[in-house]
Amino acid sequence: MTATPPLSANTPLLDAILDAPGMGQRRAIAKAITLLESTRADHRAQADALLTALLPHSGKSLRLGISGVPGVGKSTFIEALGLYLIEKGHRVAVLAVDPSSSVSGGSILGDKTRMERLSVREEAYIRPSPSSGTLGGVAEKTREAMLVCEAAGYDIVIVETVGVGQSETAVQGMTDMFVLMQLPNAGDDLQAIKKGVMELADLVLINKADIDANAALRAEAQITSSLRLLGISGNPHDPHSEDYWHPKVLKISALQGQGLDAFWEAVTTFQRLQTANGLLQSRRQHQALAWMWERIDAGLKQSFKNSPLVRAQLPAITTAVQSGQLAASTAARQLLAVLAASPSAAPP
Repeated sequence: MTATPPLSANTPLLDAILDAPGMGQRRAIAKAITLLESTRADHRAQADALLTALLPHSGKSLRLGISGVPGVGKSTFIEALGLYLIEKGHRVAVLAVDPSSSVSGGSILGDKTRMERLSVREEAYIRPSPSSGTLGGVAEKTREAMLVCEAAGYDIVIVETVGVGQSETAVQGMTDMFVLMQLPNAGDDLQAIKKGVMELADLVLINKADIDANAALRAEAQITSSLRLLGISGNPHDPHSEDYWHPKVLKISALQGQGLDAFWEAVTTFQRLQTANGLLQSRRQHQALAWMWERIDAGLKQSFKNSPLVRAQLPAITTAVQSGQLAASTAARQLLAVLAASPSAAPP
């Protein structure tokens, strides 16, 4: 059986993605993202050709990353924000990553249910994807799906990630602005994550501020103080300069729709400043290179697992490590040496 030839730049799928908004375009976007998520070699070749053809049409959107602890109200906020932006004439794509079970590998993929009002709007496209065990909780193909949505004309792309932890690093590495959501009664829990997470945040939102106004006010003061200290010590720019963006804290109520105007004003100010001083373009260039190396690392790992010579020696070396006869670091170097000596690993 021969592999399916790669897509050319004039395929119906490509044309449908670049076509005017409508059901045909939505179906094409869904098919394209499914193609990107496929692990088949022939599908990967088609996906690479499609991405190359779409690349000149992408990059014109604002990429927002939204993260926070489970239960902070990310989906509620994204739905309220999406509806707000649609009323302002924007088209909004939401790439939501659901955690996959470590036992079954399955995901609920319930974001369309949680964003019921937004999901029925023609100006919105919501794509829930399983994290599939990907480090950081961001689906492996989220970056590529983002390019498809941008080429289709969605000028706001929102990436919603799983939980708090390494997902912040992952989403910050693929978006223009990283928004961290917090609860008003975070209290001492904030201390444990303040340094690592706050350094990444461009904007911090205290959601559910309507439930306990005093707690929200205390959280705002605490986080603002933390951001000020981090900005003075780690920001290479003058912390008082108005030419550069400095992280801010806002109180909102996603359920009540309160604070959306202030949030969007902050986002547009961020975009204007970062564009004017060249930091937005620099950030995207850095992200593109980081993405390339990430894919190289993943490809080398896959080549390692698929090497016949490695697979032949792996059981014996694994047994030696488990029995304590061989150090794990020594075993790793031996297996990497096997891969390097493999004919398939030699450069063409």
